[in-house]
Amino acid sequence: MTRSHTRRAIAGGTLAAALAFLSAPHVWAQETLKIGGIGSLSGGGTAWGLAIKRGTELAIDEVNEKGGLKIGGKTYKIEHVMLDDQYTATGGKTAAERLIFQDKVQFIIGPIGSPPVISTVNVMYEAMEKGSQKVLLLANGFSIPILKNKWNSPLNYRVTNTNREFVKPAVAWILKRYPDVKKVGSLSPNDAVGQFVTPVIKAGYENHKVEFLDEVYERGTKEFTPFLLRLMAKGMQLLDLASTAPGEAGLVVKQARQAGFKGPIIQIGGPGVDEIIAVAGDLAEGFMSYDMYHFEDPKNKWFVDMYRKKYGEGIINSQTPFFFNATRNLFEAMRRADSVDPEKVRDALDKMEGYDAGVLGPIKWGGLKEYGVKRQQLLPFLMVEVKNKKIVVLDTLQPVDE
Repeated sequence: MTRSHTRRAIAGGTLAAALAFLSAPHVWAQETLKIGGIGSLSGGGTAWGLAIKRGTELAIDEVNEKGGLKIGGKTYKIEHVMLDDQYTATGGKTAAERLIFQDKVQFIIGPIGSPPVISTVNVMYEAMEKGSQKVLLLANGFSIPILKNKWNSPLNYRVTNTNREFVKPAVAWILKRYPDVKKVGSLSPNDAVGQFVTPVIKAGYENHKVEFLDEVYERGTKEFTPFLLRLMAKGMQLLDLASTAPGEAGLVVKQARQAGFKGPIIQIGGPGVDEIIAVAGDLAEGFMSYDMYHFEDPKNKWFVDMYRKKYGEGIINSQTPFFFNATRNLFEAMRRADSVDPEKVRDALDKMEGYDAGVLGPIKWGGLKEYGVKRQQLLPFLMVEVKNKKIVVLDTLQPVDE
């Protein structure tokens, strides 16, 4: 073949390749987008940590199985980087520092619980002040400083109600059911949960002229009988577990009944009813709780089936659909922003009021009066009771936004 023939062949091949490229469907550049996760994968809050991990993973699987997240001319395969905070402030700080400074994530889902969430918030904003990358956080902790802080929470949201939103209607409901109760006992950990959460519950009862008796325990305690006996000696008529983590709450229920307490036991705080049944067994009979998601409702069967397909049989913690919902909302905000820049995604998320991801109903943001920023998600909630080791819904209540 002569050189001229060779040149013509190359030119022809190049033209054919170009025409083929132009006529083919658009090919998106492939990249990886890391989503950070923080949660308690050990200790008393393990059920909540697994809820974060699994809820987030289910939403990530949805996106990846459809070929990835198409944003700004690129297709992102989502990678989940999940770390254990051990349900402690120190653990939350360590996890946040690794995700932000080593893994370079710009989005974090979790943790649950005030100590690790406050630490995560501090790390992300201190990093931002030092010129590190900005991070958007979707978490669940009840303490006021999580949203009401010196930074005015420009990039963090709370994805469930706190007791500031549900205590008033929940306490009114309880006392209507038990009008003769004049003394309520409670156990609180000696950390941020006890310092910020329990006083709100205490005020809720005291506003109804009910005496609130509180015992404080060291986080990680396994033997609660001495505390319970002191509360019983003071005339406790109803035991409220407040926001005690599921593993510890199950032990409290079991030991209260073994100690001879016959009155109602209820939890106005982070739900974990299935785990409490698993720990307390038959002694969980009659236990009542604030809850957020009814897995036995036929309209929620699709979520249960999806969960079982990936994780098999076993307990599904009530927080799981919340973090699935939060992750779905995050991906929708990225699509609307057509960006993975945290500030642009935040702006889109702020404007998504009324959007329904198909899990918990339409987004409703509140918290402006209480926290100074409108990044508190408001959701209807359930009051439930354990009957024959099953969770039975007693009522649906609405949160207040004050």
